[in-house]
Amino acid sequence: MHASAKLPYSSIRRFAAALTLSALVPAANVWAEDLNLAYSSSATSMDPQFHNASQNIAVSRNMFETLTQMDPDSRIIPNLAESWTKIDDLTWEFKLRPAKFQDGSDFTAEDVAWSLQRPNTIENSPSSFAIYTRAITKTEVVDPHTIRLITKTPYPLLPADLTSVFIVSKKASEGITSEKFATPEHMIGTGPYKFVKYTPDDRVVMTRFDDYWGGKPAWDNVTIRFMPNDGSRMTALLSGDVNAIENVPTPDIEKVKANPDLVYSAKKTHRLIFLFLDSGRDSSPGVKAADGSAIAKNPLTDVRVRKAINMAIDRKAISDRLMMGLAYPTNNLSTDQMLGFDPALENVPFDQAAAKKLLADAGYPDGFRLTLGTPNNRLLNDERVAQAIAQMLTRIGIRTDVDAVPFSAINTKGNKGEFSAVMMGWGVQTAEASSGIRMMVACPDKARGWGVVNWSHYCNPALTEQLVALTSEMDDAKRNDMLKAAVHTVNDDMPIVPLYFQGMTWAAKKGTKIIPRMDERTSALSFEPAQ
Repeated sequence: MHASAKLPYSSIRRFAAALTLSALVPAANVWAEDLNLAYSSSATSMDPQFHNASQNIAVSRNMFETLTQMDPDSRIIPNLAESWTKIDDLTWEFKLRPAKFQDGSDFTAEDVAWSLQRPNTIENSPSSFAIYTRAITKTEVVDPHTIRLITKTPYPLLPADLTSVFIVSKKASEGITSEKFATPEHMIGTGPYKFVKYTPDDRVVMTRFDDYWGGKPAWDNVTIRFMPNDGSRMTALLSGDVNAIENVPTPDIEKVKANPDLVYSAKKTHRLIFLFLDSGRDSSPGVKAADGSAIAKNPLTDVRVRKAINMAIDRKAISDRLMMGLAYPTNNLSTDQMLGFDPALENVPFDQAAAKKLLADAGYPDGFRLTLGTPNNRLLNDERVAQAIAQMLTRIGIRTDVDAVPFSAINTKGNKGEFSAVMMGWGVQTAEASSGIRMMVACPDKARGWGVVNWSHYCNPALTEQLVALTSEMDDAKRNDMLKAAVHTVNDDMPIVPLYFQGMTWAAKKGTKIIPRMDERTSALSFEPAQ
């Protein structure tokens, strides 16, 4: 049987099955009531396999489930798979729990086989889930409650990857496009809540699933409201329009803590906030010469310029002054609980004089002009942080303007290559640094599903070799060393500038228990009526 403790793929703890219910399934509650929950960003799709974005995953968790899952502290535990065994280096066997879909049909291994095949067939995904299924070359349905997954090469990350792939009903989803998914006939999962209605950029309405395998859900009805505006979210909580929110606005945190009618919770998460820097194109749309004229060559292709940007940013000031301590400065790509973390990278440099010298050495003593993109409705204080970074870069001679747009526009522009620099966040989903490296800085490779959001246009064959080797290394200790080496490769080249790991906050009406998660996956399962 296989699972994890701290960084775990080689063996699963025997008590993990017990943890599944105790840690993640709300206790049955005879005083069940309705939950009105406000999210800080909008879902972009109801198809749980279309767009790999954290707000979509958070919505899907209410209605759909995965074979394996992360507990609130990001340890891998069973979910729809009760257990799993590594038969040999290429074969994993998963035993499935008895469960029902929300239309009353049985959950079977055929649905699993279909769900693991489907991400590879979805077209035009802004960020595909196929990165988590591409390693699987064959599925074998042994019986209705047993499935074997065969990989081309040894692949230790499979149990972790499967925490991100939602299982859908084959009968309800076969032949259905993502655009037509958002109906009660097709939104059929095994989760605790059933889909009722979706209004884009407004809300999702759900009702409890009485035959849920995990027991009676904590809430009768759940409404998720999309409220990107901080003030609107807080007003809704204080007025009783909603009874729980995520991402408490930082200026309101102390007031929330002092309010006897509210409860508050905060947790450090695995979400890395960073800058993409266009290191791979000689001509880039958002850079100009210092006088505003066209520039002969994109200065971001010079690693000295990228390292100057890294050194010019005062991460501690951002954490203290803008983030109320909810930013944890780093030069790592994963937290200290994950494989690939290197304490040597935690000493983040801040030296504007040295940054200016690097710019001069690179041939830009007068600096240049840069446009920095950022979402304005996705990350905690995203636009304010981007403005602060722009001021810091301007001080070393990189006169920086901020282009703040909604998250949906960020994805469109990024995938079209319209950014020279953009601030983004990546929630590490596999309990080690490799997921972000594969998605964000690996050379684009459709066959492997790598480089899907490589907005730096960076490609290093040496990094590819490192990734190929480490993703087939079954020994955790060896893979940890290999991951550290890959992180150093990325850090040496600096196609992305790590800034900090973001904290997550929640608030709710008194009488509500909050269950904070390191993976930020806010859902109805994150709240229970207090006993």
